[in-house]
Amino acid sequence: MIYEKLCAFLSDQLGIDPSDIRPESKVIDDLGADSLDVVEMLTEMESEYNIIITDERVRELTTVGEIAAFLEELIRK
Repeated sequence: MIYEKLCAFLSDQLGIDPSDIRPESKVIDDLGADSLDVVEMLTEMESEYNIIITDERVRELTTVGEIAAFLEELIRK
């Protein structure tokens, strides 16, 4: 569910077809997001799931799958 919402957001934000987004897609390198897109995505996810995302951890995440797994981990806590 988180992965699907993340893909929907990225599709809308970046104007790309959802079928072009894969778990291994790198948000910046493969999908063409910039730093503002990433901040907006994370802000949306924080609001949607009532979580706080720390900058330190986020810098390590590059793929859609990594971000989705990280969000799932935060939500479970």
